[in-house]
Amino acid sequence: MSNPFFEPWTTPFQSPPFDRIKTEHFKPACEAAISAHRAEIDVIAGNPEPPTFVNTIEALERAGEALERVGSVFHNLTGTMSDDALRAVDLELAPVLSRHSSAIALNAALFGRVDAVFGERGTLGLDAEQARLLERKRTWFARRGAALGQADRDRLAAINERRSVLGTQFGQNVLKDESGYILLLDTVEDLAGLPVDFLSGAAALATERGHAGKHAVSLSRGAVEDFLTHSTRRDLREKLLSAFLARGEGGGDSDNRAIIAETLALRDEAARLLGYATYADYKLDDTMAGDTAAVYDLIDKVWKPGREQALRDKQRLQAMIGEEGGNFDLAPHDWRHYAEKLRRADYAIDDAELRPYFQLDRLIEAAFFVARKLFGLVFEERKDVPVWHRDVRAFEARDANGKHVALFFGDYFSRASKQGGAWMSGFRSQRNLGGERRPIICNTLNIAKPADGAPALLSLSEAHTLFHEFGHALHGMLSNCVYASLSGTAVSRDFVELPSQLYEHWLTTREVLTRFARHFETGKPIPDDLIDRVHAADKFNQGFNTVEFCSSAYVDMDAHMAGRPRDPMQVEAATLERIGNPAEIPMRHRSPHFSHIYSGDGYSAGYYSYLWSAVLDQDAFEAFRETGDVFDPGLAKKLRESIYSAGNLRDPKDAYIGFRGRLPSVEPLLKARGFA
Repeated sequence: MSNPFFEPWTTPFQSPPFDRIKTEHFKPACEAAISAHRAEIDVIAGNPEPPTFVNTIEALERAGEALERVGSVFHNLTGTMSDDALRAVDLELAPVLSRHSSAIALNAALFGRVDAVFGERGTLGLDAEQARLLERKRTWFARRGAALGQADRDRLAAINERRSVLGTQFGQNVLKDESGYILLLDTVEDLAGLPVDFLSGAAALATERGHAGKHAVSLSRGAVEDFLTHSTRRDLREKLLSAFLARGEGGGDSDNRAIIAETLALRDEAARLLGYATYADYKLDDTMAGDTAAVYDLIDKVWKPGREQALRDKQRLQAMIGEEGGNFDLAPHDWRHYAEKLRRADYAIDDAELRPYFQLDRLIEAAFFVARKLFGLVFEERKDVPVWHRDVRAFEARDANGKHVALFFGDYFSRASKQGGAWMSGFRSQRNLGGERRPIICNTLNIAKPADGAPALLSLSEAHTLFHEFGHALHGMLSNCVYASLSGTAVSRDFVELPSQLYEHWLTTREVLTRFARHFETGKPIPDDLIDRVHAADKFNQGFNTVEFCSSAYVDMDAHMAGRPRDPMQVEAATLERIGNPAEIPMRHRSPHFSHIYSGDGYSAGYYSYLWSAVLDQDAFEAFRETGDVFDPGLAKKLRESIYSAGNLRDPKDAYIGFRGRLPSVEPLLKARGFA
């Protein structure tokens, strides 16, 4: 069988030949790549020469390229093009890949060589990046148990293998619940209040699911939030939100509660083997925050004023219900609907008025425009690059001199085979070791696809998401590091959200809105007074947003401080009671579908990082405001050099100080949300 992974890629930029890659290619390619990587590791670990930076640390950097090539494609497609066959391969390969990773991380001979080089670091004449790489390599091995005794290393490897399977199952279960559900709208009455563009996408989805002539709503977050905002059918709002909140908790094959309990127990056991009191202590030991006390302190500072604002808003929403003649108490499925009415009353603005100005194509252009103004990047669409789905778009990024910088893919529309949410990922990371290698980066979103010929119109929230993920993409595309292990987004978890959240600020600048927010029918620019109203409404509903996020952050932390709870749902309930969470505001991510922390370890005991980075991004954008030019060239140059292109070349605190000259405080964030 011809397998593209065993052949050179002759595609533009040597990008993956998606038009030739099939599910059956992954297992043999992965097995061969693991075998090749294992052989490379054996050579390094068994080298009879004394360990040096070149024959050990740089050798590790050069190893595993074949596995990176296979793995990056495989993991991207399992998130965007999943089907039964690919899910089966994913479950089969998860423990195999985990065993391979553990075999490297727990290789005593290999760690001995790394540790020996680290011990001589002061005499090696290393430059700053080499010293940083050495420190991070040694930390990587130590935090994964390389210094443990044999019995503990064996147990840790078994724990890691089981966790990899559980994380894969968790994500597949959430996708199963999401893709297996639609709210079918049968009658004209079911459509009451829904905007025309929403109905266009709902009609297209119904047709795709075999219900031509009707309308359907999926469980993608954007679709759910739009429906809750606009639908005047309170019963249907309740039905859809109930299904959304119940993902992963249905009692059947896709129920995640037992997976959560086992995952938490295994994480706790692993942390204790590594010498930490809890898994949260383990995770935070290598972050910008540093410890659990700092995390709780930050959440507490934002939670208290946020909750107070939410309770004030609750009273106003309840009063509005009464004024309309409603004889019911405000419920979770009511909040967004009445908040939109309140926004209209307070600021003469609503989503229906804004949406016609936010066309997907023009927002993509806007994101590219900001990248050109700040960093000199120019994007050109490439039709000659293979893609994995007909809706995916490919763009080449070049610098001001026309030099290739990166290949960028945008996968914007929701579909049944795609996991919910939005994220940035990559098919190739940047590095300069052994010659310049430029990255291949992807943004994945879940925007409802409109009917053929209709424009995709976004809410302001969805527009922010597009800019957010493109900020991540720029972090990967602009990277300029010698070593791939330090490049792009390979930074501390509570620092990685800074480039993305900061980039969102440019979306609503007057310079961007007047140029790109144009009415999809008339082509006229968004009126100045509407921009003024958008800015005036910046602080609106921030109580809700803060409560929704912070409750999830608290539950994440409490769950990973609780040791090995038999019933994690009791932990969730106890946390919500402890913090006095308003019943009308559900967590943004309930535990059974909290993929950030259970579908892999990425944000486990780390969901707070969005809030930590929010402190940074508010302060960072304030620096541009202070210049009087949101595209100030000098500041943009510092931003690129210190943040966007610097990867993990230095400690995140030093990186931020390199840009701003100091560390930030929480006050700008509180002020931006109207809490101070």
